[in-house]
Amino acid sequence: MSDLLNKIHNMDIMDFLPKLPDSYIDVIITDPPYFLDKMDNNWNDEKVSSKKHLQTIQSLPAGMKFDKEKGKEFYHWYLKVAKGLYRVLKPGGFFFSFSSPRLYHRMACAVDDAGFEIRDMFMWLYTQNQPKAMSINHFIDKMNITTQDKEKIKYDLHGWKTPQIKSCFEPIVMAQKPTINTYLENMLDHEIGLMNTNIKQGNDMHPANVATTENISEIIDKAFLVAKPKKSEKGEYNDHKTVKPLAICEYLICLTAFSKNAIIFDPFAGSGTTIVAANKLKKKYIGVDINRKYVDIANKRLSHDTIYSNSIFTGDSL
Repeated sequence: MSDLLNKIHNMDIMDFLPKLPDSYIDVIITDPPYFLDKMDNNWNDEKVSSKKHLQTIQSLPAGMKFDKEKGKEFYHWYLKVAKGLYRVLKPGGFFFSFSSPRLYHRMACAVDDAGFEIRDMFMWLYTQNQPKAMSINHFIDKMNITTQDKEKIKYDLHGWKTPQIKSCFEPIVMAQKPTINTYLENMLDHEIGLMNTNIKQGNDMHPANVATTENISEIIDKAFLVAKPKKSEKGEYNDHKTVKPLAICEYLICLTAFSKNAIIFDPFAGSGTTIVAANKLKKKYIGVDINRKYVDIANKRLSHDTIYSNSIFTGDSL
């Protein structure tokens, strides 16, 4: 299996999974496509980035269109993915999957139905994001009524927009493959299954299921701040739409990956944040992404990993 380790493979995950043996991976951290408009398992960077063929509101970016059927499609697809990931994880292995708030229930159900135990939900909390709600004035202008009536409706509905609140957190499914026998026995046999509470966040606080990567307030920073990402960590060449902070992935790896030989797996590697974090922590890794462009970006980030400081975390397993 050495030909698979410490590489990012340009493949569809469903074609790659059969290459991995049973009970091989320690920790999975990933951010899959969410099946919001244009963002499905056939993710295409040019299609998502294109300004053509947008919805009625021309400023509406890909991913904003509401379509309940997409959630159902996502569930059935991710159930197949999760079953494959279940097979390759060691007993007691951990699975962290980033989600959109409005699709979290579909993701969690798919992971649960694949056989995993849902242990918790992590929350990545932040303040910087764009409001998503849209004005309805465009639709009012198209109504077959007088200009005076249109202005009256606009006046009455001033400030009332589509039901999309500014999103300031990302939920992360925390799942675990069931252990064999007790947690202690599983840890001794497979070197995975327990969590490292030597890892601290904020002002030397016990690890929590809430994490921030920006300064918000004295109280929140004291309890939940993980690290403020360096501007250089993404790379100026990295135009991926949803780059995650290295500190979040580091935090999850350090909480769960006990063995010095632990293998960290990201089946939707994107621009490689999970892989760069694993490499930074001197863990083995396997990345997969269907998009050649993102694989190249991830490999470039790996080659530039000297720009990153030493791990902000300490613990017995590192």
